[in-house]
Amino acid sequence: MRYDLDDLRLFLDIVTEGSITAGARRMHLSLPSASARVRSLEQQAGVELLIRGRRGVRPTPAGTTLARHAREVLAQTVRLENAVAGYSRSPAAPLTLLVGGSAMHRLVPRALISFLRAHPDVDVTVSESRTPKTVRRLADGEADLGVVVDDEARDCGLAMEPLGDDSLVVIGQAGGILAGRTELTYREAAEHPLVGLSPDSSLGRWIEKHLGPHAPVARHRTSVAHLHAVVALAAAGVGLAVVPRHAIDPSRPLDICELQDPWARRQHLLAWGARNPSPSPATEALAEHLRAAALP
Repeated sequence: MRYDLDDLRLFLDIVTEGSITAGARRMHLSLPSASARVRSLEQQAGVELLIRGRRGVRPTPAGTTLARHAREVLAQTVRLENAVAGYSRSPAAPLTLLVGGSAMHRLVPRALISFLRAHPDVDVTVSESRTPKTVRRLADGEADLGVVVDDEARDCGLAMEPLGDDSLVVIGQAGGILAGRTELTYREAAEHPLVGLSPDSSLGRWIEKHLGPHAPVARHRTSVAHLHAVVALAAAGVGLAVVPRHAIDPSRPLDICELQDPWARRQHLLAWGARNPSPSPATEALAEHLRAAALP
């Protein structure tokens, strides 16, 4: 048995108002038309749905049951319409994701692969951005989501949630300088030649900021643009490197030491933009793929 959604809305309005006249007014219908629709519903159901009296109407037990299920059906219809509408974005309006250089290495590519395969009608614009700039753009409604570092994003007023560990470690060639060590400070690491990211990279600036004016003088044999190149150089014995732990391929032979400096303990946070009070289903889906990609 199929019921017309408009008839269900009218019936709910009548039950809510306790009056066919008032229900008809809410649906912008004439009283005869509303009465005819109610009679049609009762004929379709095969039972009386309303008890009519001088002071209005009230539902019969069957009418109460119909009203309860009608509310569920209409609520599900609204959710369905909203879900479909969330994916009806034009190619000119992709989701905007802002991330730091660390997250660009493995986290974001993993999330994008799974998300774009699962949602062929949704496009994503990804930009590398340091946490302070990401926070400003999210607050200004210029982006949908951002992956930020915890200590630079506190008390910014944005909705955030923990995403994953982004702590820094020191890596070197297997069996090399770090053999037998499990932890050391940055100052100890800087006693040896280093390789790293370019100074203007997000991670390079972050490390420089936390080292401060009394940073040890280190010899950088080279600086490159991408984390995978830094890891490859360290594995080849060119120098030690400070990198996020998650940037390391577990299958690559490396010696890995914990970095003891307090600033080496970092967390990635997923930050939500202020563009819309309620994120679209597409934004929610991208967030879920980022969460999955961040799992160990």
